[in-house]
Amino acid sequence: MEDLASYLKRFRVSSGKKKVDVAWKIVREAARYARHEPYWRFLKENFNVQARDVKEVILFLEEHGEIEIKRAVDGRHLYVSTLKDIRENPVKLDRWLKLT
Repeated sequence: MEDLASYLKRFRVSSGKKKVDVAWKIVREAARYARHEPYWRFLKENFNVQARDVKEVILFLEEHGEIEIKRAVDGRHLYVSTLKDIRENPVKLDRWLKLT
């Protein structure tokens, strides 16, 4: 099993459909640890992964219409809440309908 750092390296060199697939692997792996507090420090200490790298992948998936990042009332991105939601509900109904 690969870790987050190696997935991030593959993400940077991939393109097209492969890049989306690797991005999903990163998000699913990152979502596994979404309950650890403080989240970004936990990723840095345990996987040597920067917050900006995971955020970049999440933004990439949003740009490609794969996920929707939760937003606060003031418009700020809620990355950890989005990851928690992915952890609890891995396949949304609209995505499930696309798969069938």
